[in-house]
Amino acid sequence: MVRTEAARLAPEESAALGRHARVTVPRSSHAGLSADPDRPDPVTLLESQAKTRVPELVPIRHGRMMSSPFAFFRGAALGMAADLAGTPVTGITVQACGDAHLLNFGLYASPERRLVFDVNDFDETLPGPWEWDVKRLAASIVIAGRDRGFSTAERSRAVLDTVGQYRLAMREFAAMGTLDVWYAKLEAEQIVQRLRAAAAKGVDKRRVRRREHDIAKAATRTNLQAASKLSRLVDGRPEFVPQPPVVERLVDLLPQDQRHRLESGIADLVSGYARSLAPDRRVLLDRYRLADMARKVVGVGSVGTRCWIILLVGRDVDDPLILQAKEAQPSVLERFQSRSEHGNAGQRVVVGQRLMQAASDIFLGWHRTTGIDGKRRDFYVRQLRDGKGSFDTGQMVPAGLAVYGRFCGWTLARAHARSGDRIAIAAYLGSSDVFDRALVEFAEAYADRNERDHDALLCAVKDGRLQGESGI
Repeated sequence: MVRTEAARLAPEESAALGRHARVTVPRSSHAGLSADPDRPDPVTLLESQAKTRVPELVPIRHGRMMSSPFAFFRGAALGMAADLAGTPVTGITVQACGDAHLLNFGLYASPERRLVFDVNDFDETLPGPWEWDVKRLAASIVIAGRDRGFSTAERSRAVLDTVGQYRLAMREFAAMGTLDVWYAKLEAEQIVQRLRAAAAKGVDKRRVRRREHDIAKAATRTNLQAASKLSRLVDGRPEFVPQPPVVERLVDLLPQDQRHRLESGIADLVSGYARSLAPDRRVLLDRYRLADMARKVVGVGSVGTRCWIILLVGRDVDDPLILQAKEAQPSVLERFQSRSEHGNAGQRVVVGQRLMQAASDIFLGWHRTTGIDGKRRDFYVRQLRDGKGSFDTGQMVPAGLAVYGRFCGWTLARAHARSGDRIAIAAYLGSSDVFDRALVEFAEAYADRNERDHDALLCAVKDGRLQGESGI
């Protein structure tokens, strides 16, 4: 949990704390990215992470990271955490995402069945400096802009809009009551309104309509839709559709004796995880029975961690539920911050998610088990898909990236305001754009470093030091 004095400080004391931080850590100091002769080798960091992952899946991870500097950045949260550890911080702690790049924001359905936009990846969440999340977001804007061929001026505009929105939103949250901050959320309808307002100011109306279509499509991406896409009926029994190596049923993955042992382990995982749910959610989960299990390859940075999808049915085969049980390992931030207070890494993820998100999945929970492969492993569990949707940054024009950046900036500020001293952060940032412009310089410098690290990965695969399997 975030350790903060904010709850015991008067508003004027928090504001004084933030203003004083400007003296010790000037806002302009965040522009720097000094060269460190002892900086960890990016390839060595990837090798260190591979040691705890499924060996046959690691080349897929490297192959996905090879595809572009942006793809590399998505998988290099550890490398950036190492770099951020040497940058200035104010000492104001929040529940940090730890991997707040622009593709880790998106749409999903709240328990009230409202489509909301929020942070949606918490594998690395840990209490830490608020600046680290903002810098990773800013760097991702520049790297995505370079991937799209945007000019320096266009990338700078997008970063200024993103970080400026974070600053302005934090000022708004600083003036709000605590419950008002807790209830604040960005719903799909609000996004549509803002997109239409942007269209009125000159943004391509066709692209705005395309984004509206994406939002409407996200509402259809329910657990039921996921089941129809990922499963089929065979002799009246539901089972997953094999899509090797991305989706592999246990029956195809292992010999019979090993499969039965693993099936039993995953069944015990579901049963044990239920104890982390609220009593009413346990009753709901108990209405479902296991039908099939499969291993699934997910994301870029997560490839190689153990991830299982579990098909359950309720009333009948037309009433499916798919859960995803994903292995949780220590946050990359724990190498540079204090270790998590939660001994279970799955619990760390769930607690952090609930702190940062305006609304979380009703089936979100955690469990530790030795039943998967005989080793103690932590997992968190959630619905595989529930109204999930994202914006395709690979098709965005410069103005669209800036608009999307503003959504992310507001959302990140709201997430930080829930757990940190929002008044102190707002006072530190102030009303000018000094911090915003510092992060433009930082983000461009980090994009240069990221490209060099990407080149290092390509060379490591070419030289045979690492294996990379592309196109998966």
